[in-house]
Amino acid sequence: MPASPSTARAINDRLALRLLQQEGPLTAGQLKQLTGLSRPTVADLVDRLTAAGLITVVGESGEQRRGPNARLYGIVADRAHLAALDVRTEGVFVLVSDLVGRVLAEASAPIGGSTGTGPAVEQAVAAVESAAKEAAAMGAPPREGVPAWGRLHTVGIGAPGLIDPATGDLRDSAGLPAWHRSLAAALQDRLPGARITVENETNLAALAEQREGAARDRDTFVLLWLGHGVGAAVVLDGTLRRGASGGTGEIGFLPVPGTGALPSATDCDGGFHSLAGAAAVVSLAAECGLPAPGPADGPGAAVAVRAALAQVSGEPVPATSSPAHRFLNTLADRIAVGAASVVAVLDPGCVVLGGEAGHAGGAVLAGLVEERLRRMSPLPTEVRASGLGGGAVLRGALLTARERAQDELFAPPGRQVRA
Repeated sequence: MPASPSTARAINDRLALRLLQQEGPLTAGQLKQLTGLSRPTVADLVDRLTAAGLITVVGESGEQRRGPNARLYGIVADRAHLAALDVRTEGVFVLVSDLVGRVLAEASAPIGGSTGTGPAVEQAVAAVESAAKEAAAMGAPPREGVPAWGRLHTVGIGAPGLIDPATGDLRDSAGLPAWHRSLAAALQDRLPGARITVENETNLAALAEQREGAARDRDTFVLLWLGHGVGAAVVLDGTLRRGASGGTGEIGFLPVPGTGALPSATDCDGGFHSLAGAAAVVSLAAECGLPAPGPADGPGAAVAVRAALAQVSGEPVPATSSPAHRFLNTLADRIAVGAASVVAVLDPGCVVLGGEAGHAGGAVLAGLVEERLRRMSPLPTEVRASGLGGGAVLRGALLTARERAQDELFAPPGRQVRA
């Protein structure tokens, strides 16, 4: 059954908007070529989208060309702002962008472990408001009666822990600060016009790696997160898999040899976390005789890995040699134990080492892990280093926020949920 004229227009409009989002400003002729639509149809949709305030003329194509056919049309990027949050045990990082992904403002709020839930939430919300106000100040003044953060359309939050697939809420998790679970509701109260979404941090990192990082050519892969803690995200046939309870990839609880204990339902000590979490990586560096790398968190683990790589100077890493060689080989042994378990069950063909430590290890650590996987598993598996590192969570949160905002803002003219 052919689409109705209104449905066809909506499909064409959305296609054109997506192309402008992906490719940047285009002329009507370029839109015609990329969409395959007729010239009159493209002219109509350009007029519709311009009248709706979704696109505008941003320049001309080529110095020698003039007139309507040379006009470059682009997304009205400042129509709405987006916020992305990376929520960690020790604080929160925030960035605010426009609709085309241009970062307008950044903020952070370190939050100590002894800070109460109320004060911690207040610090985190204040960081979001500060970044939103800074971003708003870069554009036209808000309308009378609209707060300074009034352009903030969608907030994407990446947090450790399980996300309830039925409600989208962060579930109660042992070992994580209570303020994590209160943050989304507090933001909704303070930013009543904004849409708030919460997703597991490793899942967001995988989405970012798939769109912009090491897995851009892969529809099926596993991201192994090596940061403050460990986790995994599973993408199969282009779709992120969350599991029945939202717990797909909770690899920190995986029982593994070499820890001397077993994890429990409320504590991952004794699981893979005890082999490859930041504290374990920092401790291993000290055991191998490397200089103390710093705090036992994601950045501290990355410092240890980079220091070891600097000592080997890019040379092949032998089985035994210097403290740096011993550290890198032992770390690769540990990572391979967890990776082999994932490979045996899912056969993803590709494992991306993400997080601060995975990114810091680069091609050298990825190569060492891949070599061990070849010995441990009959399933061919490529191991790659993250292209985004610890920043993947913020990128994934921003991409998720942008998609949700576009679903509403790029609706057919006249049906936008919020201007």
